[in-house]
Amino acid sequence: MEEFLWCEKYRPHTVADTILPDHLKQSFQQIVSQKNIPNLILAGRPGIGKTTIAMAMLDELDCSYMMINGSLDGNKDTLRTQIRDFASSMSLKGGRKYIILDEADYLTHHMQPALRNFMEEFSSNCGFILTCNYKHKIIEPLHSRCSLIEFNFTNADKAMMAKAIFARVTDILTQENVDFDKKVVAEVVKKYFPDFRKTINELQKYSSNGKIDTGILTNFDEVSIKQLIAAIKAKNIKEMRTWVTTSDIDENEVYRKLYDVSSTYMPPQSIPALILILAKYQYQSAFAVDKEINLSAALVEIAIECEFL
Repeated sequence: MEEFLWCEKYRPHTVADTILPDHLKQSFQQIVSQKNIPNLILAGRPGIGKTTIAMAMLDELDCSYMMINGSLDGNKDTLRTQIRDFASSMSLKGGRKYIILDEADYLTHHMQPALRNFMEEFSSNCGFILTCNYKHKIIEPLHSRCSLIEFNFTNADKAMMAKAIFARVTDILTQENVDFDKKVVAEVVKKYFPDFRKTINELQKYSSNGKIDTGILTNFDEVSIKQLIAAIKAKNIKEMRTWVTTSDIDENEVYRKLYDVSSTYMPPQSIPALILILAKYQYQSAFAVDKEINLSAALVEIAIECEFL
């Protein structure tokens, strides 16, 4: 069956094909060359290739593996059924099997300690790869049973990756027979970097009419952010809530955008208060059950505490 999503259709199946800094690639390639992947925790911001590299290593070694999303399936029933059934059975391909626990920082506080025992019980037959955005939300007993690899990038790394992402997405657009303006594609890469997944998804969305040109730039979120700022300035809570509900802009992008445009829309004396509010709610977002409410609360506090030009 043909993959509809480009991010899946063009997902790398080897370490060499992934887009990562050389020092990280070398580490993962060394793991693959040993043909025995240890329990791992891969930590870093969303969309930078944690799950992709985990799957690429397992594909390259032709291992049997199962994916579990910790934010959706992070409960004891999952542990008792899916994980136990998979981890306890032998691989039809031979060798060890693996479980990728995606977004493992969202696993419940009941599941993480239980997972520790499963790692020990099935260690000879099954390995675990945990991906997370926030390593501090993974309990210490799991850290002690896994090797931690952090996806931290230097400025030189970022420049190399941006160039590689641009080359990859232009190749994808060519294969999909989409006409494109290289300058516009470069703007899309710049806007969403280093979130490679978001970049591909947005290009696929904008290419629905068969071309990527300057027309898509008007679809970017500048107009939407201006509408939000107008609602905050007017202290119009209803409009703010409507914006949060209907906008397709990621919550963390909203915080970053407000930070970036603050000098344009705010007097200097209000910017320190804005920064403190953004930092507080961005941190709280990692623990919030309902991120929509968390973002709405941030906007309300900005409306109360900050002045606008």
